[in-house]
Amino acid sequence: MANHLERATKVCPVCGRPFQWRKKWKDVWEEVRYCSERCRRRRSRAADPLGAE
Repeated sequence: MANHLERATKVCPVCGRPFQWRKKWKDVWEEVRYCSERCRRRRSRAADPLGAE
């Protein structure tokens, strides 16, 4: 098992939380931008800092 401290990390532009590389992303890691499906669906809110709905 790989040490979780050695995994690559990115910061989600929607929620601002860091997330780590996952095995299912091994072929597309460069394209991954969001930490979850929920953040991917809410990506339009990342451009709006006031959170207007």
